[in-house]
Amino acid sequence: MNGLRAQTAELDAVIDGARSAAADVLICPPMTLLATFAEIAHGTTVSVGAQDCHWAASGAHTGDVSAEMIADAGAKYVILGHSERRADHGESDADVLAKMGAARRAGLAPVVCVGESEAERDANRAEEVVAAQIDGSIPEQIGETGLVIAYEPVWAIGTGRTPTTEEIAAMHAFIRARLANRFGAEAAVAIRVLYGGSVKPGNAAEIFALENVDGGLIGGASLKAADFLAVIEAAA
Repeated sequence: MNGLRAQTAELDAVIDGARSAAADVLICPPMTLLATFAEIAHGTTVSVGAQDCHWAASGAHTGDVSAEMIADAGAKYVILGHSERRADHGESDADVLAKMGAARRAGLAPVVCVGESEAERDANRAEEVVAAQIDGSIPEQIGETGLVIAYEPVWAIGTGRTPTTEEIAAMHAFIRARLANRFGAEAAVAIRVLYGGSVKPGNAAEIFALENVDGGLIGGASLKAADFLAVIEAAA
């Protein structure tokens, strides 16, 4: 929940700086800026997505936004099941699964977030929790959806605790194996697995160099073009 129209200058700077980047760049602004950002980014190397969607195509759901509306605004992606949506709004795996269907219906590529809480990590249940989220949030047949998985260690966001590179690599390897078990090895390799635990310019290169880490889901470091471009450079 960050971003006003005045910050379109930051988008302009990202688009300009990302022209020669080898990495794929996606920006997911709040709904109020979605159409504006999509229009500005159209025809550039930067893609635009939404932060959430409703599972219904239309109807009496005041305050919600459908996947069709998001596509109509010019977006190509949508984030689903973000840890803050799961925590603040009580979204279940079944809710995320329904939204996956909506994204497919509207032709949006889904970025599905998974990750364990601090209590779950300390109870040695991290893999169990992430496996259940993958199984419950993603349909048995994914087809050509362009599915992306983002691993968010909730216990590492704003808590002062930082995962080691070994912990990050271990969970990403587990996620890749879980995907291979469900969809086959070839499909699992094609699914990008992003890391989303406080990535910033100072640690991005080290994290992105890890096996099975295909990029990052960037939070605070994406709000300033200079910081975001430094992360993008680290991913190239």
